[in-house]
Amino acid sequence: MQIITASQALMPEGWQSDVEIRIAADGRIAEVGPMTTRAAHHLDMLLPAPLNLHSHAFQRAIAGLTEARGPDPADTFWTWRQQMYRFLDRLDADQVEAITAMVFMEMLEAGYGAVAEFHYLHHAAQGQPHDDPAEMSARIIAAAQIAGIGLTLLPVLYQWGGCDRRVLAGGQRRFGTDPDSFARLHAGATRHLRDHGHADDRLGVAPHSLRAVDAEGLDAALALCPESPVHMHLAEQVAEVEEVMAHHGARPVTWLLDTHDVDARWCLIHCTQMTPQETARLAATGAVAGLCPITESNLGDGIFDGVRYLGANGRAGIGSDSNVHIALFDELRTLEYSQRLRDRSRAALATPTAPTGRRLFEMALAGGAQAGGRDAGRIEAGAWADLLGIATDNAWLCDRHGDAALDTAIFGGHGQACISDVWSAGRHVVQEGRHIHRDAIRARFRAAMTALEATV
Repeated sequence: MQIITASQALMPEGWQSDVEIRIAADGRIAEVGPMTTRAAHHLDMLLPAPLNLHSHAFQRAIAGLTEARGPDPADTFWTWRQQMYRFLDRLDADQVEAITAMVFMEMLEAGYGAVAEFHYLHHAAQGQPHDDPAEMSARIIAAAQIAGIGLTLLPVLYQWGGCDRRVLAGGQRRFGTDPDSFARLHAGATRHLRDHGHADDRLGVAPHSLRAVDAEGLDAALALCPESPVHMHLAEQVAEVEEVMAHHGARPVTWLLDTHDVDARWCLIHCTQMTPQETARLAATGAVAGLCPITESNLGDGIFDGVRYLGANGRAGIGSDSNVHIALFDELRTLEYSQRLRDRSRAALATPTAPTGRRLFEMALAGGAQAGGRDAGRIEAGAWADLLGIATDNAWLCDRHGDAALDTAIFGGHGQACISDVWSAGRHVVQEGRHIHRDAIRARFRAAMTALEATV
């Protein structure tokens, strides 16, 4: 039994002072109550640790390598995508595991307690299947074990190169599956997760997008996991919207909502290209909008209509997507600032009862837990002990309390430097601001990157 005390904690009912948390051996919170005696492990401020709801871990390896303008004077997401595909040919399974462990470690140090990995790098170079079709899923699971992070694994169905059913080419061949081969891959991932995953890990399914999956494939993927999380990219780019309209006769969000029973187990990623009507319709489904503000900024995707969506009681969470910069507080700040810049306003996502920081953070907690199918996101008996400790005795937070401290952590620009501890299902993996295996994970990552860059 681990015992933690905190001078202040964000509870389901709001901020509480002098709290004691007991964590059972199974990684769940056993008891929450008033502090009687300060524990050996005492925190200035304790928060639930959110789940990072959208990650492509391997893309961490190209962070910083795609910032030069290409030959096309209108450099866009699509030119970035081609550069990413060319890089794929050089990655082997050992390197993917090393990169993924580094990403998962960085997430924990950034304050995330778990991750939903949108995993579509299934095959070897040139699209050659592994003897075990779920070999790369096993590597993601192994990386999560090394880092100690809770994992919702989302194997991706990726059939086509576009709505016209173009055959996959180049780097996309490493993603390719049809419904039958994907079912075998998904079954293999199920076995690996059962035999080698954490007790708190989950498995879902991810039909990649309406461009990459046809209607029959989408239905087949949904049938594999009738009660598990379903994640899909949706309405990220203008060109994607135009292509879907040309082939399906409707915009992506409209087509999906008209043809499928979208409900609380769905997480639709990005949704930066929605009409006001689509925004209201999506909010009414109870699905989660998976927002990745740093990546969406980096790729020029557009601005999510957060004011309208949250105003309609829509559910949303935060992900790091391309992992170009892994920073929980920066994601939240970027989302809020995008709304302010578009509308020339301030405190865009605040409400009369919740300042901006708390509304953003509680959005990420609830949306992440729902999207990951994870019983977490709150400090409450029975929930997984995904917890985030913050030091306030410093020049950045200046011993502030409650909402003022949280707002300062998010908007003061130094919140990540104040992270002292992180638990993932009771695994105390970040202590004094450092991951407990940081040196070994970093050394393996650097070796992988050195070998990769020698081939570029």
